[in-house]
Amino acid sequence: MDKTVSVVVPVYYNAESLPHLFVALQGVEMQLAQLGCALELIFVDDGSGDTSLAALLAIRQQRPATRVIKLARNFGAIHASKIGLNYVTGDCFMWLAADLQDPPYLVVEMTKHWLNGAKFVLAARTMRSDPAMTRFFAWLYYRLVRWIIAPDYPPTGFDIMLMDKQLLPYIRDSSKNMNTTLLLYWLGFKPIIMEYVRPERPYGKSRWTFFKKFNYFVDSLVGFSVLPIRIISLIGFIVAFLSFLYGMYIAISYLFGARDVPGFATLAALIAFLLGLVILMLGIIGEYIWRIFDELTRRPEVVIDEVY
Repeated sequence: MDKTVSVVVPVYYNAESLPHLFVALQGVEMQLAQLGCALELIFVDDGSGDTSLAALLAIRQQRPATRVIKLARNFGAIHASKIGLNYVTGDCFMWLAADLQDPPYLVVEMTKHWLNGAKFVLAARTMRSDPAMTRFFAWLYYRLVRWIIAPDYPPTGFDIMLMDKQLLPYIRDSSKNMNTTLLLYWLGFKPIIMEYVRPERPYGKSRWTFFKKFNYFVDSLVGFSVLPIRIISLIGFIVAFLSFLYGMYIAISYLFGARDVPGFATLAALIAFLLGLVILMLGIIGEYIWRIFDELTRRPEVVIDEVY
């Protein structure tokens, strides 16, 4: 084969879907062979507590060229995906969800674009068969991303993308507190955008909790934008200016006998409001400081238990 397509699959409680995913990937491998491309499969078990590892080893027994990486515990999908990049040897690479919500046939279609010269190909969702609350928060997240960080980011988001090996070191060596999909846009490569309808999850249940999604949003915001700090400065200026005007109004009103000096209730309300703003601002600043500290301590992004 002239070219190799590397596919990294993060696995977390996917024992049910893995056999079906492997069958689909075998079909993908045959189609890639017709295009003159080989398939490199790299699975990363992100500390699954079910029989996912056994399913992966069964896949490796059927296809010995498959690489399986077992992490010591759960470190998160982004970190598991990134550690898989250390084992990529192909001419292009991509991540693929193990739950079959991102159809494996997209690998072939994206590879065709790459063979035609594209360095960055992504598949954007046109629809998603998720619960109403999930769709609402996804809509809100992508709207904020487009407003604050990347105006041309796909409005419905994307999870599956194929990249030329030229992009590999930038993604692999990026910060541990980095949203890799946004980083791809920041690099400046113009993507070829495909569209697909994301189906319902056929096996198991999602482990992508609201708390994880919230952390993902915060990482995206503070990792790519200084806007929160500037908003803090603006709020501080506005509050200080309005407080000055209010103080002048009270003083002038008292001097001219127009009104009495406001009592405890007004003072307590103002103090409580301002303290709330200060705590909120300190929290936002703390998010930035924590990420600096987390990078400086140089803790490993993940811990590998075994490599098969």
